[in-house]
Amino acid sequence: MAPWHKPWTAQLPQNLASGRKYRGINVFLLATCGYGSPYWLTYKQAIDRGGHVRKGQHGTKVVFWKFGTRQVEDTDGETIERKSVFLRYYTVFNVEQCEGIAARDATRAVNPIEECERILQGMPNPPAIEQEGRAWYRPCSDTVGIPAPNAFSSVEEYYSTLFHELTHSTGHPKRVGRDGIEKLNTFASESYSKEELVAEMGAAMLCGVAGIERLTLSNSAAYLKSWMDVLKSDSRIVVSAASQAQKAADYILGKESYQCQAQ
Repeated sequence: MAPWHKPWTAQLPQNLASGRKYRGINVFLLATCGYGSPYWLTYKQAIDRGGHVRKGQHGTKVVFWKFGTRQVEDTDGETIERKSVFLRYYTVFNVEQCEGIAARDATRAVNPIEECERILQGMPNPPAIEQEGRAWYRPCSDTVGIPAPNAFSSVEEYYSTLFHELTHSTGHPKRVGRDGIEKLNTFASESYSKEELVAEMGAAMLCGVAGIERLTLSNSAAYLKSWMDVLKSDSRIVVSAASQAQKAADYILGKESYQCQAQ
């Protein structure tokens, strides 16, 4: 079995107008924003290219060093030149935050899968979903983070990952509820590992309902194996996780037995 791989990527960011790749801390500032496109523009650059930044979008600051010289007097009163270094910053926007940019500048189009979208739209009492540079579920704010669809190797992997995080969210007390979801122990602990099993099993079940499991099963199976190895394949834990995954999938699918829990 092939090892599990992270199904999304973060390409090195670059300025669309100049073609220059960002360097240093700017790589981390931009690549972790969760956009599928590596291209960024200033507000003016977007206007100059015949487009504009969509209303309500927030830019990301990038920094650069400006080197120069300045004249100062030394202890003898003579004027000498010394090097000066200034830290400057400006704001840029990803092309996905813009409209009207020429088609050749557009990022890879992603066609939604109708059945997956139906599942997402039908989930009762869903958590908030934010675009982020990695995938996560945060119980304290009841929020799911997910990279942009075109940051994934395939649209099927995007839905599989989103189903995984939504399964985590069903552990919240206002949905199905699972013990310890709001205060999981250390990474790779038994409780953490079991919750990961629940989430990935739930995602696999939802992929099966959506009919995309053929394209996601291999990576999902590798992920499940990695956590079952941590649990030393304890059959009781695995069976329990599967049962809870089924309850989570039923909730997301809006099965009647869980409709009453949506508020």
